[in-house]
Amino acid sequence: MLLDLAGRRRVLFFGGKGGVGKTSVAAAVGLAQARAGRKVLLVSTDPAHNLGHLWQRTIGPEVVGLADQLDGVEIDPEATTDEHLSAVRETLYSVMPQHLRGEVDRYLNLSRQSPGTHEAAVLERIAGVLQTGLPSYDLIVFDTAPSGHTSRLMALPEIMASWTEGLLRNRRRSEKLGAAVRGLTRDTNRSGLVEDTPHDPLVERDLRIRRILLARRERFEALRDTLRDEALTSFVVVLTAERLPVLESVELHGHLRAAGVHVGQLVVNRRSPADAGEFLMQRRELEEQFMEMLSGKLPGIPVTELPLLPGELVGADAVGRFADMMG
Repeated sequence: MLLDLAGRRRVLFFGGKGGVGKTSVAAAVGLAQARAGRKVLLVSTDPAHNLGHLWQRTIGPEVVGLADQLDGVEIDPEATTDEHLSAVRETLYSVMPQHLRGEVDRYLNLSRQSPGTHEAAVLERIAGVLQTGLPSYDLIVFDTAPSGHTSRLMALPEIMASWTEGLLRNRRRSEKLGAAVRGLTRDTNRSGLVEDTPHDPLVERDLRIRRILLARRERFEALRDTLRDEALTSFVVVLTAERLPVLESVELHGHLRAAGVHVGQLVVNRRSPADAGEFLMQRRELEEQFMEMLSGKLPGIPVTELPLLPGELVGADAVGRFADMMG
């Protein structure tokens, strides 16, 4: 069922509580799709860099090959935030008087630790990955940060698009007021006609600000539309059959649905075997209670169960064996 969902989508997000195996499941699905002949990009937004640990190799902000038809990249939230604020600084420098640059720097230094700054920076990067990646790849798989970060991230495109639209409305009012003031203060020629001042720096600044805001609005609206397009994008919630992961998954599902994101699959990872001794049999019986809780709270969503594996799941061979289990 999970691979059927992946085969019908261009974008898949994997999310859930920390420590439930999101990275392993996302990587295995990506590899399985690559083996099926699709060109796949595997993207991690988790600051723990689990993707590199899983493949036992260095994966950074530049795309690297992981297997035939499968590439990978890690989005580092800290580095992405630095790049984002640097770009914002350059933009503000271009539209603000030079004597205010000190205030710009002070504002951005404070903004770095403000709530939502990291999410906004990562969101910009995700938008860029989708914009450049969709023409080149058949499937883009996102391994996301733990649930709380991801639920905020999924809600941000609508918030940012609306916020930018508000800024544009304010700019339009400001431009109209500025034009009226300039009309009152411009000189007239000998015939009594108003002369336009060529290359008015205020007009050019207003046009530059408008272009920046329009580009941001279009980028966030495109991302919002991609996330909400059920035929294009789906979200897979990964969990284990335990009380807290089940409850957190239910909460994440609610946030995703409120953001208009389609939840196409629940993956219950690390299911205990029922025929491997008394201890694991009792564990399996306890898990069944939480499986019933899950189906009661999230009815109608397809569920894929994956087994508890012996040993540590690391390295390309281990990912390949895990991918085989999803066939």
